[in-house]
Amino acid sequence: MRFIHTSDICLGAVPDEGREWSQDRAREIEEAFDRIISDCNEKHVDLLLIAGNLFNAPPTFDDLVKVDAKLQTLEHTRTIMISGDRDYMEPTSDWAHFKFRSKSAVLPAEKTTNAFLKNINTCITGYSYGKNEHIENVIGNINPGKPGAINILLGCGGDAEHMPFSRENIARKGFHYIALGHSTNPVHILKNRMAYSGSPEPLGPNDRGNHGYILGEIDEKGTRIKWCPIAKRSYINFQFDLSSDLKNEEVEKMAEDKMLKLGKENIYTIILKGFTNEDKRPDFTRIQSRFNVYRIVDKTISRKKVEQMEADNEKNLVGRFISEVNDSYTIDTRIREKALRYGLEALIKAGE
Repeated sequence: MRFIHTSDICLGAVPDEGREWSQDRAREIEEAFDRIISDCNEKHVDLLLIAGNLFNAPPTFDDLVKVDAKLQTLEHTRTIMISGDRDYMEPTSDWAHFKFRSKSAVLPAEKTTNAFLKNINTCITGYSYGKNEHIENVIGNINPGKPGAINILLGCGGDAEHMPFSRENIARKGFHYIALGHSTNPVHILKNRMAYSGSPEPLGPNDRGNHGYILGEIDEKGTRIKWCPIAKRSYINFQFDLSSDLKNEEVEKMAEDKMLKLGKENIYTIILKGFTNEDKRPDFTRIQSRFNVYRIVDKTISRKKVEQMEADNEKNLVGRFISEVNDSYTIDTRIREKALRYGLEALIKAGE
């Protein structure tokens, strides 16, 4: 039995709303869903598992009709899905009463149910959201639904407000595969048996790395899954240490070269770190006009600010630390500034 596991597609979302590229991102989310359907046909997949949040919000009747039309193009594949914390299914909603014309089913909300597919001897057990939060340990109380069949758990959650569960506990349940949603980043928890698929397209600057879906196969030898990246672009962070001897123009050129190498389609966050003079600030205006720059984060510490911090904290740990490092004349200047930076960052994080 071959399956595709996806989640958190979030149809209708407009990532980075207000940015020049936001409408492109909304279109790319829908194209990712189309790509998954196309891959189901090309790879002769038996089962499409959607572990919550197909939609970014509870869907309207028109939303459901549009998705159902896409799912009707599946040639070999049955679709089983649950609603998640974003697209939760209220009792009176269109979501709860919609009749799919495609070979698709959404498990009902607020109760554990299963769908048994006789032709592939597979039982999918899961729990749909009827509200946007669930603090109860719902997923941890779900057990395999049919002895002698391939048993799959379909769940959405994992944090304190969204069906918290013990990974170790559900790993012992005996499911052939546990398909999870709610995390927009992919996470392979238990080799070949438990994973978050993540969103097929990244939805924001915290969704870094590759995005796509999981392709799996279950037979008498067990379960095997592999990662299939399909995202059209990535969110990428990179940083520059301005305490080096690089000139502003050199830093700007390095940033531009790096973006050209990584791809103009990607979305970038530039992080500036290190000790600087007040007048040393690269001008990224030209880069921002040519590339998708989400933000520039300035974590630099000016030398004047360090002097002021030493004076203001003369009698506490921060002041003593700065004084000790500055008095270490035998240490190379660059090493001394790095020691100051790392030490001050640690002290600030510790609340000193």
